[in-house]
Parts: sequence; structure tokens; C-alpha cells
Amino acid sequence: MTPQAALERGLGELAPSRMPGHAVERLLGYVELLARWNRVHNLTAIRDPFRMVSHHVLDSLATLPHLPPGRLADVGSGGGSPGIPIAIAQPERAVTLNDASLKKTAFLRQAVLELKLVNAEVHAGRVESWRPVERYQVVISRAFGSLAQFLAACRHLLAPGGCLAAMKGTFPSRELTQVQGGMRRCAVHRLRVPLLNAERHLVLFTPGSAA
Repeated sequence: MTPQAALERGLGELAPSRMPGHAVERLLGYVELLARWNRVHNLTAIRDPFRMVSHHVLDSLATLPHLPPGRLADVGSGGGSPGIPIAIAQPERAVTLNDASLKKTAFLRQAVLELKLVNAEVHAGRVESWRPVERYQVVISRAFGSLAQFLAACRHLLAPGGCLAAMKGTFPSRELTQVQGGMRRCAVHRLRVPLLNAERHLVLFTPGSAA
């Protein structure tokens, strides 16, 4: 199966609402760009474009039904997942891609430029020292370490009423027990990702008060 066929099949199963007409072309462009940069810069351990579709693109888009609207920050974005697929699928949402690695932020800037993502921008630097002028309704990550580390490092980025969203593989029962108080609500959603034979979960936290 080609990456395009895999993407079209996966989007058909996910059935995301209001997907813009240029989304398939830009998502395939993202996979092509990621594969090209990955040959030199080792942005992700996944090198097969077909698997990039399932493990990066569809995996990211599976979170959309569970995310509230509003400005979104993808912290530790690395190769651009989930932030770039979300920015492509939801052009009305402002997305900031953050990473501390200069190599990875160079890729992110090139992706924003080549894919013409006018709703996306890149912030380089450690998230702990990031103080955005305008905070975010959603702060998401899929590679930030434990839930407790994610919450401690990122909750200051949230606007009042915002949520922290952590993408995980298997149900993170042990990590959930290590989360300290101060959370008004926590929800765990099991994600169904087409063409991916592995568990995926999305953990949403709403702090008791904004930092």
C-alpha cells in the first residue's frame, strides 16, 4: 500500500470533520519532507513513509475528537507530531511547535514554510523557561517523559480553563498514580488509530487553577 492509499484509507476510517480540501496533499507533503530530512538528521526512528502515515499522521489526527478548540502548543514536537498534522487538519486553530533542539526546530520551520502553514509558528527553547505572551487552551505532547514531568513543566503555558493533553501508548496506570494534586479533572481516552496495531491513549488534565 502506498503512503497516499494508506492516508486516504486512514482518513476514511477516522472521518475527521471539516477536513480542508488541501489536507491530503499537505499531509503527504509532510510525510515526504519528514522522510527526506530523516535520512540526514535522524528526526524519528521510523524511516518507512508508510509507517510514518500510521505512526505520525493518523496517530496525531486520532486525538482531534477529544481536544477542545483554541490555541494549541505542541511541546517537544521533534519531527512535528502531533502539531503539524493538527495544523493541517484544523487551519482555523493557531498552533505553536516547540522543541529545544536546534536541528529539530530547523526542520519544523522548514515544514511550516514548505507546507504553507500560515496558522503555525515555531518556538525554540526549553519549555520550562518559555513564557508566551498569550497562553494556550491546549498544551499537547507525545514524547515528554512521565505524566508528572509533563504537568510540572508545562502547566504554566495554559490559559484559564485550558487542558494538558498527553499522548501515551498503553494505559499509563502507574504514571497516573504519581500525579500530584491540583488537577480538577482527568480523563483517559483510548484512541483507535487506523493501520496501527498498538494501543494508544490520550490523557487530558484540567488544572484546578492556571499557573
